[in-house]
Amino acid sequence: MTSSTPAPPARRRRRLALPVVLAGSLASLILALGLSPTVAAFTASIQNTVDTAGAGSLTMRETDSAGTTICNSTDGGSVSTNSATCSTINKYGGNVTMTPGQTVTTSVNITNTGSVKATAFSLTPGTCTQAASATSHGTASDLCSQMTVAITSGSSTLYSGTLAGLTASIDVLNKIGSTGVTAGSTIPVSFAVTLPSSIGGTYSNLQVSQVLTWTFTS
Repeated sequence: MTSSTPAPPARRRRRLALPVVLAGSLASLILALGLSPTVAAFTASIQNTVDTAGAGSLTMRETDSAGTTICNSTDGGSVSTNSATCSTINKYGGNVTMTPGQTVTTSVNITNTGSVKATAFSLTPGTCTQAASATSHGTASDLCSQMTVAITSGSSTLYSGTLAGLTASIDVLNKIGSTGVTAGSTIPVSFAVTLPSSIGGTYSNLQVSQVLTWTFTS
């Protein structure tokens, strides 16, 4: 009967050590993978560096036909106020020595000097008033009802009638068939004031005045 010969001690130690080494290596690999960052992948990105927003401005400039007399809506202080009084442009001509039947025409240009479009543009009249232009004057009291004005822009009539009848605000864009006044655009407007040929001496040295206000709205 043949008996098995036991393996030498060194060989047995190697057989026992191999699984231990493999198990340790596998554990180290798992630990390393768990601690290592994800392997590189495809990426894409965009960084916007000009994300801004802000308010524009709507300002107005009025000039006479020669372009030498200028009034700006900012003349009252700044764009924050944006409202000014202009006493250097007389839209009724300023002639206080007119004769019966005479017509005086004055043209102005209204320009949008801001950066946004004006979607509404109006001309609002104040009340026509009468006063004496000299110490010696006539006794009539209805010159506002006698003098007439024709307000036009190109071929469009904005108003035609007596100064006394000019009481309602005029929608300029509607009259000229426009949807707005874009930045940098100019609207020409003419005022033809007529002293009726039928008036007599009772109107001598009398004059009229009327405040007219332009308004842009965005």
